[in-house]
Amino acid sequence: MALVLNDRVKETSTSTGTGTINLAGAVGGFDGFVAGIGNTNTTYYSIVNTTNSEWEVGVGTVTDASPDTLSRDSIISSSNSDSAVSFTAGTKDVFCTFPASKTMDMTLTTAGDILYASANNTPARLAKGAAAQALVMNAGATAPEWGSGGVSAGFVIAMSIAL
Repeated sequence: MALVLNDRVKETSTSTGTGTINLAGAVGGFDGFVAGIGNTNTTYYSIVNTTNSEWEVGVGTVTDASPDTLSRDSIISSSNSDSAVSFTAGTKDVFCTFPASKTMDMTLTTAGDILYASANNTPARLAKGAAAQALVMNAGATAPEWGSGGVSAGFVIAMSIAL
């Protein structure tokens, strides 16, 4: 299972509630989720109820079934205070998207910052370190951090003379 994004992936659904979405097939000119994302892969999605003011953006898993489905694994933002929306009756547009909160523009805010992937496969920012600090892995080997003991100018000069 991989996180997959693809252009022009869109289906409709009439599913209600907070559970898995039953997909009703690709909209004309678009690919369906199974063709565009792939069975068992995850993707960023958006669901918009076309008759009510309900919407949701999240991460879901595609399942090739009868009907094909999209689970709603993690909610990023929604019309329900960023919680799962209990969709009411009506047609919903379901499509692949790239959430604004996942872009580097939202993550990098200061010159010298470093971008890395967090445990949730989400861009994360490490603020620039201080002079003479070195980039090292944290104790759990899960993320970079700044540590002391970096190379100093005196050490570099001494090494240059020795060579």
